[in-house]
Amino acid sequence: MLTPGPGAPTPPIAIAGGAAAATGRLVATRVTVPDDVVDRLRSACAEVVTDPAALVEASRDWWPLAMTWAADGGTGAVAEVVCRPETAAEVAAVLAVANVAAVPVTPAAGRSGVLGGSVPVHGGIVVDLTALAGVVDVDPTSLVLDVRAGTFGHLLEAELHDRYGCTLGHWPQSIALSTVGGWLACRSAGQLSNRYGKIEDMVLGLDVVLADGRQITTGGTPHAAIGPDLTQLFVGSEGTLGVITGARLRLHPTPDHAHGTAWGFAALDVALDAMRRIVRRGVVPAALRLYDDIEAARSYDTPAGTHLLLARDEGDPAVVELALRIVDEAAAEAGAVRLDPGLVDIWMAKRNDVAALEALISRGYVVDTMEVTGRWRDLPAIYTSTISALHGVPGCIAASAHQSHSYPEGGCLYFSFAGALDGDGDGATRTALHGALWDAGQRAALAAGAGLSHHHGIGLGRGRFVADALGPAHEVAVAVKRALDPKGILNPAKLGLPSPFGTVTW
Repeated sequence: MLTPGPGAPTPPIAIAGGAAAATGRLVATRVTVPDDVVDRLRSACAEVVTDPAALVEASRDWWPLAMTWAADGGTGAVAEVVCRPETAAEVAAVLAVANVAAVPVTPAAGRSGVLGGSVPVHGGIVVDLTALAGVVDVDPTSLVLDVRAGTFGHLLEAELHDRYGCTLGHWPQSIALSTVGGWLACRSAGQLSNRYGKIEDMVLGLDVVLADGRQITTGGTPHAAIGPDLTQLFVGSEGTLGVITGARLRLHPTPDHAHGTAWGFAALDVALDAMRRIVRRGVVPAALRLYDDIEAARSYDTPAGTHLLLARDEGDPAVVELALRIVDEAAAEAGAVRLDPGLVDIWMAKRNDVAALEALISRGYVVDTMEVTGRWRDLPAIYTSTISALHGVPGCIAASAHQSHSYPEGGCLYFSFAGALDGDGDGATRTALHGALWDAGQRAALAAGAGLSHHHGIGLGRGRFVADALGPAHEVAVAVKRALDPKGILNPAKLGLPSPFGTVTW
């Protein structure tokens, strides 16, 4: 088990020159919070912060572009006020004040998102939900957890393991950096999603505060049929439709057995097809991951040209044995070479390490990741087209991918890319290179049949692609936003939705 940490956001990178002196790099209308509104917020909330350095730190997340700015003494944007409510009632009171005053509100907690979703583009208020944390109840008979939204993932898993002999089974790479509410807001995927599902598969119901301060509860019983699923309306809405304050989630007994296997393939498309056949058998290992030859060599020191398939399962020994036997059969039939299963242990040991991002950005590189979904039919073309498009951007020095999550109909391709400029380059040129890489890679993936995102969400960084990705359905998303948030105060400029406070550029 991970050692429980402090249960507080982890800064992604130090801001050169100090947080208090950081300047905003986003170009957008800034909304001030009048003194009388701040006074009402102090009456509504246990803690209201206006210290300049604290405002900057509370206004940023792990968006790699903003990390590039931080290395140059900048940040995305800065809130005027940070509210730290301790109860859902305080969240409701803060939103009621903001709604009357027409002040934008950006919900935040762990701030581990990588697309600027927690950046208060127009200033206003950041609602920091990390004080709204802890387990409310565990129903051991039904295996249902009731938990507050600001609860950090590693602390939750430690408590579930130690006190209840259970697990949520949700293990994102950011588990020590992220919270339950953030997972739900962005449709997070854990690394064992083949067995336990993504977060939207785990949720039974939510507690949500609407823009005007009304509190609602959705769902609660298994597979209820009461019209449209309102729980799923808020899952993935990234704080634009309401603020999630609590959730009921499915649990599982703590697994008592685990094992893994590793195989090397000479061709990526052959490996992808083997994964498809494994999933179709119906007993899928909790983790089934395929690294292209570039990532395999870089992270696992495999022979040149080897595409690495790692599988790991946990739970009942009979099920684990069957799942891995199916993997071994499919890999052998495809002509793969059995590799040291200790490679799975290397993955397990490194799977939550996020240090490389800061190290590369601090050295002046432009670095980011992009995950998409696709059908099995389309995945080889998505991979080839996207890698080619990234390499076609002047300044690109590396592009690779791995398949991280698999489903009966397809899976997730997770691309990593890096760029470098001649000399050091200034912030504007690094920003331009970052944008060019994203435009080339994302549009190539969409053209090849990919879905826009699998688990990182949209935030600010991906917003420019949403209208094209949704087509006419984008009008439906806009209509829902207007119905639930008429003044547009909730996380404006995110999720590709129009903002009443104007546009934003960078």
